[in-house]
Amino acid sequence: MEFWAIITVGSAFLQNLRSALQKHLKGRMGTTGATFVRFGFGLPFAFLYLAILHLGLGRPLPVPGVTFAIWAVIGALAQITATFLLVHLFSFRNFAVGTAYSRTEPAQAALLALVLFGETIALGTAAAILVSILGVMLISVARTAFTPLSLVTSVTSPTALIGLASGLFFGVSGISYRAASLALAPTLPEPDVIMQAGYTLCVVITVQTLSMLIWMLWKDRAELSRIGAAWKVSALVGFVGATASFGWFIAMTLQQVAVVKALAQVEMLFTFASSVLIFKERINRLEIAGCVLIVFGVLLLVLV
Repeated sequence: MEFWAIITVGSAFLQNLRSALQKHLKGRMGTTGATFVRFGFGLPFAFLYLAILHLGLGRPLPVPGVTFAIWAVIGALAQITATFLLVHLFSFRNFAVGTAYSRTEPAQAALLALVLFGETIALGTAAAILVSILGVMLISVARTAFTPLSLVTSVTSPTALIGLASGLFFGVSGISYRAASLALAPTLPEPDVIMQAGYTLCVVITVQTLSMLIWMLWKDRAELSRIGAAWKVSALVGFVGATASFGWFIAMTLQQVAVVKALAQVEMLFTFASSVLIFKERINRLEIAGCVLIVFGVLLLVLV
């Protein structure tokens, strides 16, 4: 297995753990707070990784330019939005199904790459996208009276739209981070994907932390108290989230975002285990079928 693939699987496991912890926090604070802890408590760990690379291992720091800054900010704000939508979705559906909605991210990332960078789309890629959408539609009608018409109209349900929007913004953040990280390569003596990923992570997570902190100071100061009361779990979320993000940034610097995120669908296996074993949630057959279709659809991206 290639290095980027090993990093991706490890990051997928950590991301599932972080999502499970955020779902736990959702009962102790609002959606904004549960979203913020991923970034705010991850900030010191991100800079610790960068310090180890630069001061401990002697790797030179890159010099950011305008292109890097633009993509980093776009990615940071898109990830905040995607995470907020995902955490909010947990209020409507169970953990596994809620996570599955956002798993259309690889397919949407492929479309975004086509629009923004002119990457051509193969027939197999289009088929993968359709399979993923069908999976989302199945999940949407899993707990309602199932008819062919309900399957078609399900994609416009509030929960489906929230999930699809979460996947869209995750896709935007992924391609933005890849563009930002690659923009740093020419400023180094030689390309260093680990340093590029570490530096990009530090800039991005700083933007995210400051943005959300300013927002809460302005609109919801009481949330800061709730975050402080849950600092132990929040610190664990920050550590796991920063470590997972570091891995994602490395993988997406080495490989196309759609391919990385397609392999990352192994997270659904970890998610099902968490949903059943930790949260004691029940998943019906249509929901399982929908999740399987999503996983199958995005994995097709690796083969086309």
